[in-house]
Amino acid sequence: MTKTKFYITTPIYYVNGAPHLGHAYTSTASDVLARWHRLQGDDVFFLTGTDEHGQKVEAAALAAGIAPQAFADRVSADFEDMAKTMNISNDDFIRTTSAHHKQACQTIWKKLEENGFIYLGAYEGWYAVRDEAFYDEAETALKPDGTRYALSSGAAVEWVVEPSYFFKLSAFQDKLLAFYEENPGFIAPTAKRNEILSFVRGGLNDLSISRTSFSWGVPVPGDEKHVMYVWLDALVNYLTAAGYPDDTAERWSYWPASLHLVGKEIVRFHAVYWPAFLMGAGLALPKKVFSHGWWTVEGEKMSKSLGNFIDVRPLVQEFGLDQIRYFILREVPFGNDGDFSREALKRRINSDLANGIGNLAQRTLSFIGKNAGAAVPPKGALQEADEGLLATTHALPEKIRAAMEKLAFHEALDEAWRVIRAADGYIDTQAPWSLRKTDTDRMNTVLNTLCEVLRTLGVVLQPFMPETMSKLLDYLGLSKDRSLSVLNTPLIEGTPLPPPAGLFPRVVEAA
Repeated sequence: MTKTKFYITTPIYYVNGAPHLGHAYTSTASDVLARWHRLQGDDVFFLTGTDEHGQKVEAAALAAGIAPQAFADRVSADFEDMAKTMNISNDDFIRTTSAHHKQACQTIWKKLEENGFIYLGAYEGWYAVRDEAFYDEAETALKPDGTRYALSSGAAVEWVVEPSYFFKLSAFQDKLLAFYEENPGFIAPTAKRNEILSFVRGGLNDLSISRTSFSWGVPVPGDEKHVMYVWLDALVNYLTAAGYPDDTAERWSYWPASLHLVGKEIVRFHAVYWPAFLMGAGLALPKKVFSHGWWTVEGEKMSKSLGNFIDVRPLVQEFGLDQIRYFILREVPFGNDGDFSREALKRRINSDLANGIGNLAQRTLSFIGKNAGAAVPPKGALQEADEGLLATTHALPEKIRAAMEKLAFHEALDEAWRVIRAADGYIDTQAPWSLRKTDTDRMNTVLNTLCEVLRTLGVVLQPFMPETMSKLLDYLGLSKDRSLSVLNTPLIEGTPLPPPAGLFPRVVEAA
């Protein structure tokens, strides 16, 4: 049977600064989706990496007193370290300074040129170095001191006059609108789709796609005084990693991408410019672009001036990796903005993880260790209470699948915690500690039911908390196959169970 291919990408992260919570958030969300699709048995290709060209990187390298390549090497390694710390299961890590990527960029440039979509002119207009973006005057405003800034990002803009190659973006307005109409799920969430539709309906100007005022970029083929606009260079990474321009490459079978996951500030590049470039080059378009929100910190926007950028690595060291992964995907609906606070993190760890799934696992498995021969107990005749809990439990994988389709991570986790609460109530009413004295057959059936609940939770929550759920499945004596398909076969009664240790220690405040 041919496996369904699933190609998921993070944005490639810009190396003008160090990785922070926002980068970890996008990478973790992508990782959860990649792991979920692997769990379903899909053929997954998961890409992340770094965007290393452009004026901003050249300026940051200059400020650091080192060459741009050395600067990019250093920061890219930092992003790889962040991915490793967050247990990101990417299949490739792309860097836009690689020789293969340069070849892919120059190939797509030539293709766009051959197809009549590139011409030489001169650019005159507003440009934000921080955003690496061009703005119409209507998208900017003046500050009281007379300086001009971009309304969408607050970045300073400067008037730029220089020779430039242009991409005929204006030729794609109707084609893009027709594509959005035929593919209503292409841009999500809905608010972002509406924003993009409004932007494109408002009219598209041709896009400046080369610069001559700096040199840190991919040279334009045939005119090396120009380097490619960083966004044309950056977006092509998704093709490069799939083997482009070699359409016989094994990875080319993954194209078009199933999902580009991006922050809301770069949705226009992915939902307007990128599909237009692909149309112009005669290539298939990705299936979906989903933009998520931003994190604030204790109510404040993350900014260099406030010094409140959060590096997740010290948090992982302090609170635990899966605790951080759980928190960032449970705390806010994906697509909305969220606020990070240490208090909220501690509350989630203690209430949801330590008192929730951690307590359920510990009280069940330690009781089996002491009172049921430290093995999966035999199942007797089921009563209504058992059947009710098992029905709720067996419905969980499909409910999580439906939530994952919508990228509603908080809903998926809500569904899991509904089962955990039901299991806690079941233990209290069935009272296996009392049954131990009066009816050991019934006690074993109750404990077997709880093992099935824990097994299901352990399997479906692996994408969110891979290390801890792996431990839980070890404690349940589960074999090497831990995919969703394992849930179709009953627990093997009599399987020896190792002594359990606590999954999630409580966060205790220092006195």
